[in-house]
Amino acid sequence: MADPPLAADEPEPSDPPGSPDVAGLRALFVNATLTPSPGLSHTQRLIDRSAELMRRQGVVVDQIRAVDHAIAFGVQPDLTEHGWQRDDWPALLERVLAADVLVLGTPIWLGERSSVASLVMERLYSASGWTNARGQSIYYGRVGGCLVTGNEDGIKHCAMSILYGLSHLGYTIPPQADAGWIGEAGPGPSYGDDGAGYDNDFTNRNTAIMSWNLLHTAALLRANGGVPTRGNRRDAWAAGDRFDLPEPDELP
Repeated sequence: MADPPLAADEPEPSDPPGSPDVAGLRALFVNATLTPSPGLSHTQRLIDRSAELMRRQGVVVDQIRAVDHAIAFGVQPDLTEHGWQRDDWPALLERVLAADVLVLGTPIWLGERSSVASLVMERLYSASGWTNARGQSIYYGRVGGCLVTGNEDGIKHCAMSILYGLSHLGYTIPPQADAGWIGEAGPGPSYGDDGAGYDNDFTNRNTAIMSWNLLHTAALLRANGGVPTRGNRRDAWAAGDRFDLPEPDELP
């Protein structure tokens, strides 16, 4: 459905006065391709478009190809303390926590996000019990999104799983925080092969909108000191505050 036309005397819409600038934000893109560097990653091609849009706005962009690192399996922050000989995740987590915006990019396999994407989500979960200086989940005040590529169905399914997981951990999920591209059903070109998908208006529009929505939301959170603490401080709950939650015998 097209947008309703403006009335003759209605001004063109504009951003609210004082809308915060996105310059200086930090964004981290984690590519969950199964292909190690320097191999070709079709997901990387779509990540590059969003990342470059952000750079042009003065955003500091960092990128991780997860499969290039020895990330142990488990849900503890440092798995060398639990029997693994090597675990690169603690150093990667420092880069996650330095970012205002986290974008997880994944290919689709058998209709699902990649196994590497699931591993990254599990390791993000390992720090979900940590709190910030305000007593909130360590991920509060940060913004999450995802990019999905493939040549089989599943963009929205993968996005639902990733965005729910990030939200549950404490990330703020803006409107339309995902974008993706899939080719025709069955074997065929992946994103960027001979230019496949580059001229797809749906993918291009959604990638741009996603990128801007992530930046706007992160800038709003930064300008307002993050998410308000009322009703979500874990330390306050542990101390006995029940945030006005009624007891069963107090219900009407």
